[in-house]
Amino acid sequence: MVLDDRYVPYMQMAGLYHLARLNDRWFRLDEALVSAFVERWRPKTHTFHMPFGECTITLQDVAYQLGLPVDGRYVSGCLSEFHIYIEGGRPAWETFGECPEGADEDTVRRYARAYIMMLLGTQLFADKSGNRVQIRWLPFVARLEEMGTYSWGSAALAWLYRCMCRVANRNVIKLAGPLQLLQSWIFWRFPRFRPAGFETFSWPLASRWSGYIPSSSEKGPRVQTWKLWIDRLQDREVSMLLNSPDVLQVVHPEVLEPRHMVLWRSVTSLIYFAVIEWHQVDRVLPQFGGVQPRPQAALNIDFLMLKNGRGGDR
Repeated sequence: MVLDDRYVPYMQMAGLYHLARLNDRWFRLDEALVSAFVERWRPKTHTFHMPFGECTITLQDVAYQLGLPVDGRYVSGCLSEFHIYIEGGRPAWETFGECPEGADEDTVRRYARAYIMMLLGTQLFADKSGNRVQIRWLPFVARLEEMGTYSWGSAALAWLYRCMCRVANRNVIKLAGPLQLLQSWIFWRFPRFRPAGFETFSWPLASRWSGYIPSSSEKGPRVQTWKLWIDRLQDREVSMLLNSPDVLQVVHPEVLEPRHMVLWRSVTSLIYFAVIEWHQVDRVLPQFGGVQPRPQAALNIDFLMLKNGRGGDR
């Protein structure tokens, strides 16, 4: 689906305009590189355990890489009036391929809603099917005027954490979630893994890698190569801070407002419906220019990790 200019006011209203712009500039996923990093993920601490210490993807990274709001109401709730949202059958994506010329405002709004459902289903909350969307998003999309009051950034991070925890616990094999966020974070934080020829960038920061295509060679040997590179990483090879003048020059001013920045450093819960994960930034203070003391014992939230909204365990 293509971002029609007529959708833009609705994308801005929903707080997803920057993500919508990014959708036209996505890049291919390097499954071998991502898999090698996920092997370093520790569900107890929600951090990557590296040779030089711990690091993780934070709310700051979500805001910088995807341009998503991280301040607002949590994305959760019950679909109590289910029948309202399923009347009319199951329309396919092809139904909303291109908004007709001269369409009235109600029609444009319907197409904009379909585009938002596509964004949520493919860029933020993708599952392993890759071709379905969740009906539980419909109440939010039905109220476009309120969508921008929700913290879609923290919801996306909660889902990414949960997906990495599932793989780390060996309960599943195939990784899901906002994987372009993970890969862009790797490229920005670890220059050694960056592809050559992507020096210029704009907003959101993940757009820097537009057009990137990873090697097509066999995945297994490449995973082993990346794991060896990770084993040899030193702290001087890591970009802990994203506050260089060239970066701050392109960051959207709203992202740098104090009410948002204070959340980046908050040890708090990340909520996406039944998924509840913990933002344990007290273990990665160097990512915010701080000195890392000896970390406290990780918060035990095993009882929350068992919840997935499907009546069973994760």
